[in-house]
Amino acid sequence: MSHVIHSARAQLAVPLEFLAFTLGGEEYGIDIQKVQEIRGYDAVTRIANAPEFIKGVVNLRGVIAPIVDMRIKFNLDTPTYDASTVVIVLNITGHLLGMVVDSVVDVFTLAADQIKPAPKMSTVLDIDYLIGIGALDEHMLILIDIEKLVSSTEMGLIEKLAA
Repeated sequence: MSHVIHSARAQLAVPLEFLAFTLGGEEYGIDIQKVQEIRGYDAVTRIANAPEFIKGVVNLRGVIAPIVDMRIKFNLDTPTYDASTVVIVLNITGHLLGMVVDSVVDVFTLAADQIKPAPKMSTVLDIDYLIGIGALDEHMLILIDIEKLVSSTEMGLIEKLAA
């Protein structure tokens, strides 16, 4: 049994970088390798009958990309759109999409032993989409598997990846 645990940890031995951002007073982190760019919030073109959390689409250098407001998706306070509103442009398996968040905090490097399992509890974010909790001294990040989240059936933004 200890060999299996050791093997799993060996796969995570390489430190991972996470982009930290805020949503409703909490800090979340996503794999920095999925981030293409960070930009201010621009006007979007609304799509009829789209779910409320999809604000619309924008033209990103010739690619039409959906813009998802994670504050609406996670049922947080009524979002405001001003000069400080940030869009994180993600590149998930060649698909671009924008994710609206309250603010971007920093980039953090976490070693495997700094990533703790997420506690089992009822939250606005299904535990299936959590990598775990990143612990940096007194600082904690809720680490999201953004690829799993955006390809989930409930969001339906990107087709599920072939296994």
